[in-house]
Amino acid sequence: MTRRLLIVEDDPGLQSQMRWCFSDDLEVTVASDREAALTALRREEPHVVTLDLGLPPDPGGATEGFALLEEILRLAPLTKVIVVTGREDKENAVKAIGMGASDFYQKPLEADILTFVVNRAFRLAELERENQDLSQQNNGTSIKGIIAASPQMMAVCRTLEKVAPTDVTTLIIGETGTGKEVLARALHDLSPRAGNAFAAINCAAIPENLLESELFGFEKGAFTGATQAKKGKIESANGGTLFLDEIGDMPMSLQSKLLRFLQERVVDRVGSVKPIPVDVRVVCATHQKLSQLIENGDFREDLYYRISEITLDVPAVRERDGDALVIAQSLLKSLGKQMDRQNLTFSDDAVNAINSYSWPGNVREMINKVKRATIMADGKRITAEDLELPGCDEPAVSHLNLRQVREQAESKAIMQALQTSGFNMTQASRLLGITRPTLYNLTDKYKIDTSAVAPEV
Repeated sequence: MTRRLLIVEDDPGLQSQMRWCFSDDLEVTVASDREAALTALRREEPHVVTLDLGLPPDPGGATEGFALLEEILRLAPLTKVIVVTGREDKENAVKAIGMGASDFYQKPLEADILTFVVNRAFRLAELERENQDLSQQNNGTSIKGIIAASPQMMAVCRTLEKVAPTDVTTLIIGETGTGKEVLARALHDLSPRAGNAFAAINCAAIPENLLESELFGFEKGAFTGATQAKKGKIESANGGTLFLDEIGDMPMSLQSKLLRFLQERVVDRVGSVKPIPVDVRVVCATHQKLSQLIENGDFREDLYYRISEITLDVPAVRERDGDALVIAQSLLKSLGKQMDRQNLTFSDDAVNAINSYSWPGNVREMINKVKRATIMADGKRITAEDLELPGCDEPAVSHLNLRQVREQAESKAIMQALQTSGFNMTQASRLLGITRPTLYNLTDKYKIDTSAVAPEV
């Protein structure tokens, strides 16, 4: 990983000296004032910042430096800030450490000491990031392959963890690309059957005339070409887990035979009259609405109740609050390692696009887009264009704070109340549950024009 350092110093001579102290393996950016420093912070995302407290317009004091320190710690809490002070200015150094700076350095400049202090900060930043990666390795779950932080997906994972140790037949439903097979494998891996086989078959991918023999096996001579007996997928999974993907596409002619197996736990090979007992846990999945198939006569209702003793309803990515960006960042990290492009990050417009896009293909679509962007990105930032996603003018969520979110929500609610009431302040205040004076104060605060009139119908 390339180490990135931001030097905030208004003296051009000291800027040059500090640049000279560091080897070529560092990416060094220089800023002379607070505005330039904040721009560089967002654009470069430095791991370490050296901050001279005496910045314009207060080069003789420390007010501007302390204000910048506070903003850096708010916007980039993992960034290590080394405060640079005068030799007699220990009071400000102590105050800066109390505010959250990781270290301080006293002028005049000594290259060896400055290099040591900066390298120590880089090492501390790396250790904290490694620790964070380890603590988030399972993305909030103990389920391999599942990247989730949203309450919607966490609820599914909690249910899965409770169900996995049992042998209950489980149905996983969800749109294409939501990770149904990953969840099926997790049910197996977290069960007492984990050491045995996991046999998967896609009911939609095998022709109807072959599906029966694939599932149940056949005896020698059962049909032309059957030169020797063969176990089916169900037998192969004996002691383990059988995963029937796209169960909604199973032909009606096989549904009755599968139902008999689920009831009696024996299989009849094609061409055989001798039932074979099988001990297997069954997990099914589909992207279809089985209730609609049952209504149309394409799926047996009694089979549905057999396979859905427990149902896991996997939400689409667009229904999982905040997960789109979490998944995309995890994919970028893993794909970046595979393709030796580990320094890539998403630009602000890419973050906005990821959060606003509906992801109709879910995680599968996201994998394809992030992989393409990892290959095609020219610089170190992946843009919305690299992802082939439409741009979005909304501000990046990562740059919002609670106050901004609250103010946006208040302003939107006030506008809705005014429009609903025809801009009648008394009615609008009642709708909002506040007094008229409070509403006037809020409309003044948000510069909302209350003189508008409702359009004529």
